[in-house]
Amino acid sequence: MTTSKQIRPFHTVLVANRGEIAIRVLRTVRRMGYGTVAVYSEADHASPHVRAADRAVLIGGSAPRESYLNIPAIIEAARRAGADAVHPGYGFLAENEDFADAVDAAGLVFIGPSGEAIRSMGNKAQAKRLVIAADMPCIPGYQGRDQGDAAFISASSDIGFPVMVKAASGGGGRGMRLVEAASALPAALASARSEALQAFGSDELILERAVIAPRHVEIQVLADSHGHCIHLGERDCSVQRRHQKVIEEAPSPAVDADLRARMGDAAVKAAQAIGYIGAGTMEFLLDRDGRFYFMEMNTRLQVEHAVTEAVTGLDLVEWQLRIAAGDRLTLQQADVQMRGHAIEVRLTAEDVPAGFLPQTGPVLRWRAPSETVFDVRVDHGLAEGGAVSPHYDSMVAKLVAHGATRDEARRKLLRAVDHCVLLGLESNQGFLADCLADPVFAEGGAVHTGFVQERFSERLKERATPGARTLAFAAFGAVAQALDAQADGRVVPAALGAGTGGLTLAAGAMRWRAQVTAREAGWQVLLQRLDAEEAPALLVLHQPQWTDASRSAFRAECDGMQESCVIALDDASVQLWHAGRTWHLDRVSERKQAETASGGGAVTAPLTGRVVDVAVREGETVQAGQRLVVLEAMKMEHTLTAPIAGRVTEVCVAAGGQTSKGALLLRIEAQP
Repeated sequence: MTTSKQIRPFHTVLVANRGEIAIRVLRTVRRMGYGTVAVYSEADHASPHVRAADRAVLIGGSAPRESYLNIPAIIEAARRAGADAVHPGYGFLAENEDFADAVDAAGLVFIGPSGEAIRSMGNKAQAKRLVIAADMPCIPGYQGRDQGDAAFISASSDIGFPVMVKAASGGGGRGMRLVEAASALPAALASARSEALQAFGSDELILERAVIAPRHVEIQVLADSHGHCIHLGERDCSVQRRHQKVIEEAPSPAVDADLRARMGDAAVKAAQAIGYIGAGTMEFLLDRDGRFYFMEMNTRLQVEHAVTEAVTGLDLVEWQLRIAAGDRLTLQQADVQMRGHAIEVRLTAEDVPAGFLPQTGPVLRWRAPSETVFDVRVDHGLAEGGAVSPHYDSMVAKLVAHGATRDEARRKLLRAVDHCVLLGLESNQGFLADCLADPVFAEGGAVHTGFVQERFSERLKERATPGARTLAFAAFGAVAQALDAQADGRVVPAALGAGTGGLTLAAGAMRWRAQVTAREAGWQVLLQRLDAEEAPALLVLHQPQWTDASRSAFRAECDGMQESCVIALDDASVQLWHAGRTWHLDRVSERKQAETASGGGAVTAPLTGRVVDVAVREGETVQAGQRLVVLEAMKMEHTLTAPIAGRVTEVCVAAGGQTSKGALLLRIEAQP
């Protein structure tokens, strides 16, 4: 296949993306001496990526289709800012062939492959047809043009169950369903079509035979415009939740030198067969017997590219820029050496026990672990006082550690994750730490794409119980923020005199009454469990001291142990980082306690988003667990079910509308 695109030197690069993605790309663009231009939506006017560039251009409203997916607006922004090259980042328009063609037609350099190459690989069905012709091993499946249910049902009987339903366009686990039996296939097809159409603008699907307990291994390729192509080894992306990557590493614990060479050779041949130019990734499933099968090609930089950079010492964005400018790839395959081991985790704004439900809201506290202290790389686009928007993806940062061995990299990363502080909304920080500490992950050899479900299963739904010291620190911090402190930050008992302060804290269904009392010996915190029969606990905090001017962090001794905390307060909660975990504790009013005790059937929105479907009407009788409302946010659909059996007495939303986190959706009255 031949390709045609603008390949020439340039002087100023516009990065058509946002957040940590834009910041990471801009870092290399600036280091190489190019001018930098950022773009931003109305929601992102104060985003750190806007300040990371020489100039930034407003391109539209908060919704992606009005801004980051608005091709004419981005082309016009490049013209206004004097940019002569465009880097798409990863996500949004990075794999959009129309965008690549539009950049090229405008006389600008697209820092990525040609629109023709993106088009050939952007659709999974077409990609599989192409690579099969190039003798690439593929999973048996169906990628036909007949998209009717009957065609899929017929194909599934030939393939055999279980099967995977996948969106033909896009990725990231969206539009993907595992189907165990024929009876479940029609519903899976309908659900996958709906999610794929919302995420990618296409409801085309494919089927694949489900490979049991595979590893997800991908090969990074680099190809220049002079016909030279190499691979940079593999990444293992097997730790996933909801078919989306959570932890990635290089090299893979399951790949030896021979397998690496065979997979790399297949990836290079496939890239050359389509005339590929730039950085790209061939994704494979690796079965238990060491057989690999092509899944798809990502015609862009990957989120996980940082682990490849760590073990090869190469800057992939730098090579993207060089190739786009027409430089030859000076590296030969033998020059590529993998040194040590690197592991990356994705920090996401999600409520893990609620099914990894994406979260939006204000960033009250953000303290990234020190890159020098912990010897890690942290890519992020967060700032205290900012917010995580419902319009964009839930990933907010990635942390990468490199070590001489896999276990050294794992230990470094675990310590860094323990010291990662994000308060204001729920995150997967604790879940990441649990994965890294898990003995099966630590050993490495038995990890597969079902690792999370296999190792954590029902534990994922459980909310951790805060210990007595955590509760004592939270209660003290909530009371102490209203008190005077000495010049050195110390909060002495005299500040409260003989008075006391108290509050009721909750974590899920658990309730504690905390009474804080000033004594000469220190601060006493009396904890009484309200929802269970437990003996009261009395703890004493000695010499508490604020360690920053904003009173967001303090240190104190409790039970003979000195510890540090970071705290954030609002009207409804006390949020705390303590002992390597973040805690979201509700402040419970008397009214809220009464509502909880009555077992009310109010169904509220767990996140801000669009109402896709309302499945019940006022007056209808429902059963506990019955489907009620489907919401869409951060490119994913979320189904809400009835908490109790009863009659629907109030419906407050309609399909197509918007709702905000905490808003009442409908109310159910329990039936006698």
